[in-house]
Amino acid sequence: MSRGRKHKLMLSLLINEEDKDTYEYNRYMPLIFIGGVPRSGTTLMRAILDAHPDVRCGQETRVVPRILQMRQHWMKSTKESIRLSEAGISSDVLNSAVAAFILEIIVKHGEPATRLCNKDPLTLKNGDYLIELFPNSKFIFMVRDGRATVHSIISRKVTITGFDLSDYEQCMKKWNDAISVMYQKCIKIGSQRCMIVYYEQLVLHPKIWVRHILKFLEIPWDDSVLHHDELINKPGGVVLSKVERSSDQVIKPINLEALTKWVDQFPEDILKNAARLAPMLVKLGYDPYSLPPNYGSPDAFVQNNTNSIHTNPEIWQKRAKSLFLTKNEVNILNMSTIDEKSNQFFNNVSLAKSATV
Repeated sequence: MSRGRKHKLMLSLLINEEDKDTYEYNRYMPLIFIGGVPRSGTTLMRAILDAHPDVRCGQETRVVPRILQMRQHWMKSTKESIRLSEAGISSDVLNSAVAAFILEIIVKHGEPATRLCNKDPLTLKNGDYLIELFPNSKFIFMVRDGRATVHSIISRKVTITGFDLSDYEQCMKKWNDAISVMYQKCIKIGSQRCMIVYYEQLVLHPKIWVRHILKFLEIPWDDSVLHHDELINKPGGVVLSKVERSSDQVIKPINLEALTKWVDQFPEDILKNAARLAPMLVKLGYDPYSLPPNYGSPDAFVQNNTNSIHTNPEIWQKRAKSLFLTKNEVNILNMSTIDEKSNQFFNNVSLAKSATV
């Protein structure tokens, strides 16, 4: 290959060994990215899309946001940028390498499909860069009432860098910072490429909203998207991770359980000051002074699902329990420790590079 020839990343996966059919994946395919602050309905959104026969999202990869973070560290450091340039690593070379890494992860961490999707929520913070890498991709930006999100993060002990799980006030401010960055990125990307989806409205009116979402993604309607719970851990269906905090919830059909249960469990002083602590609540259309909040009335389909769950709670408890790791496995695979050590590793790498003469 001559030096002047452009490299084009192309991955082919064998779908049917007998027919020799293949899917070819490249940087210009219409990838789907689901983003948002964790505990904002991103897992529900990916489960709905995973239920569609043409789409595969799969579990969180966890490494995609980390490679984006490393690239961001390199670009923020003037010294590191100069060293990369002197080494012949231009922005085009680096972008090609990062794109190849991300595409390899997305393509090969699950089953082949016509449309591939990635759900690593915080990647939306780098949404404008991902659009540069994958120019035909689209984003689903999941938005949820920040008070509900923060309560869920704290009560479920979801480790997110920078969030102090013992401090509701600090977490509200951190939610505001994170959602503000993502909102600006989505606006910058544009409404043709980034769609804002409110978790509450998706839950209350799933058929209406999923139709809008599929139209935005240019994917044909399929009734299976309203019944993701029937495809849990089935071939070609919705594969769940035992260590993702939302797995025990998305085994259920779309229901109302999580909408307002946070209200009576939220510190009263923080609720009174929510508008000051998190201005993005009002920006996004939430009323910080209405308690309990009125998100709207559910469709009959959702109400019936909720009634069924409340009628047979022991069934869902049993199913949820079957998803979790055993006590011995938890001791071996402590995800909080892994997250902390992983973040510290990347921070140390960045500091070491900055200190190199």
